[in-house]
Amino acid sequence: MNHPFLQSTLRELQVFLRSRRFWGTFAAIVLLFAITGPYGTMERMGFGERLAYWLSLHALAWAIAILCAIMAENLLRGMIASMFARMMTGSLAAALPIGFAIGLVDYAFTGATTTLESSLQRALFSLPLCALFCSLTYMAMNEKIAEAAAPQESKPGASILDRLKPENRGPLLRLSVRDHYTKVVTSRGCELVLLRFADALKETKATPGLRVHRSHWVADAHVEGVKRDNGRLMIRTRDGTEIPVSRSYAEDVRRRFM
Repeated sequence: MNHPFLQSTLRELQVFLRSRRFWGTFAAIVLLFAITGPYGTMERMGFGERLAYWLSLHALAWAIAILCAIMAENLLRGMIASMFARMMTGSLAAALPIGFAIGLVDYAFTGATTTLESSLQRALFSLPLCALFCSLTYMAMNEKIAEAAAPQESKPGASILDRLKPENRGPLLRLSVRDHYTKVVTSRGCELVLLRFADALKETKATPGLRVHRSHWVADAHVEGVKRDNGRLMIRTRDGTEIPVSRSYAEDVRRRFM
């Protein structure tokens, strides 16, 4: 399987499948619902039936929420920089199919027919729960998800430009860190690439340049000048962008550009 979207999605799904914390939390919540019997299930069902009901409902709802969150995390990378925002978008979108899934579970256990209106009401009720689910998942697992989503390390001789869309490939101007991504700026546009910054730097060898900050690299030809701002060195680029220079790279910058 060579499709990057499918590869990344499957790797991120495996983060959940292999997480003991995830399965422990899932089991605890299902058991809690089965014991307390909320939403009238205590009165209508025995314990065994309640357990089966809440297990089925949570399994469907969690599976839909996770799948939607991960698919959005992958599909929206070029439009939304924040991984949390991408996952939240997918989680909120999951509320609609979850509303219909709840109706399906209700019908299977109680025979109650579901309507479009009732399914939409369930979806609306699910919205804040989906938001809470995404927030807790991100806080607990965002580093592992980002690590799973990242492609393999750079191959010798690879160029960062090869990772860009054809319309964005041009002379390389600068790189910067954005969340778990590297923002690549060329003369023809910019694009977020899911690649560790250290690996991205390995793919800039064809373009003379300098790392000026732990989060920034700039091509020599793109540097307009160097200035001081409140005692701090700043790189001024040809497109007017100002890039901070950290102390550990200040001497290299002075030798190179001053």
